[in-house]
Amino acid sequence: MKFFIDTANLDQIKEAYDLGVLDGVTTNPSLMAKEGITGEENIRAHYKAICDIVDDKVSAEVIATEYDAMLKEGLELAAIDPKIVVKVPMIKDGVKTIKALSDKGIRTNCTLIFSPGQAILAAKAGATYISPFIGRLDDIGFDGMELIEQIVDIYDNYDFGTEILAASVRNPLHLIKCAEVGADVVTCPLSAIMGLLNHPLTDKGLAQFLADYAKGNK
Repeated sequence: MKFFIDTANLDQIKEAYDLGVLDGVTTNPSLMAKEGITGEENIRAHYKAICDIVDDKVSAEVIATEYDAMLKEGLELAAIDPKIVVKVPMIKDGVKTIKALSDKGIRTNCTLIFSPGQAILAAKAGATYISPFIGRLDDIGFDGMELIEQIVDIYDNYDFGTEILAASVRNPLHLIKCAEVGADVVTCPLSAIMGLLNHPLTDKGLAQFLADYAKGNK
């Protein structure tokens, strides 16, 4: 399973990359705004800065919602760096844009997936990744993990090349559950990745090892 970090914060991206487990980055307009990155020129420069840190797979999201404008913006984003994956929303013109970009050999990430039907459409259009949102479904009383399981089962029935990128992953338990049901990728905050490090028995065992070493080397 691939680990992506869901942020526009360069320090957090560097920390995750230095850990040695980072496979990519996802961003969106909200995450850019959170870091105070505004204006088209600044946003695109920030995407380039992210690409300069990681090895590959930086999702950059289109803002347009109409086909011609989405395609134009997608082509411009892809031109920033070969590592860019163009992130497109699951709307009618978004599906058309994914098909057009895919036909040009440009990788895409279909975002805001909330149903198996949407996942099927995105895969048929040639999306490289789809992003089902687990946490946001949980927020409204639905089981987000059940959606991941449904999509895994459907994709296993066919020869779709699309990877399931579980999004809105908020904690280490979400991450583990995604691994159990077979998500190809998870994207999450740095805290969820770092949370996998923690276990009280690890801390206790290490403390005991160090204490025993100290006793034997007085």
